[in-house]
Amino acid sequence: MEIMSSAFENGGMIPDKYSYDGQNMTPPLEWTDPPAGTKSFVLICDDPDAPMGTWVHWVVYDIPASIGKLPEGTLPEKNLTSGGKQGTNDFHKIGYGGPCPPSGTHRYFFKLYALDTFTELQPGATKAQLLRAMKGHVLEEAQTMGKYHR
Repeated sequence: MEIMSSAFENGGMIPDKYSYDGQNMTPPLEWTDPPAGTKSFVLICDDPDAPMGTWVHWVVYDIPASIGKLPEGTLPEKNLTSGGKQGTNDFHKIGYGGPCPPSGTHRYFFKLYALDTFTELQPGATKAQLLRAMKGHVLEEAQTMGKYHR
């Protein structure tokens, strides 16, 4: 399984428009080759370089296995029209919160998980709640990473 963005290369710089300094819109993401038995996907974007510990920027779950992408500008709605739910990020908001480091260059990991089930969590779940619900159900994971400098 592989996840990628047409907005930045793995290990490359994330354009300003996807940050809090810009339009704070979600970058386009797509994935390929999920394992057999995949029922749903989970996407978690976080920044392990944050001064107070890993900062969660985006949580999306129960994305149906028939979906292979999240488009640019995914709206901050609890339920996605294409299927899936968005959780609460560390800005205490539903949906995406773009890069916003206090200073320097930070790494932003977009981690995709293929699950053999749906989490059945309500919209608004946190990363911690999601990780508990995923336990024992991850078939495969993939990630891409972008950097942002302030």
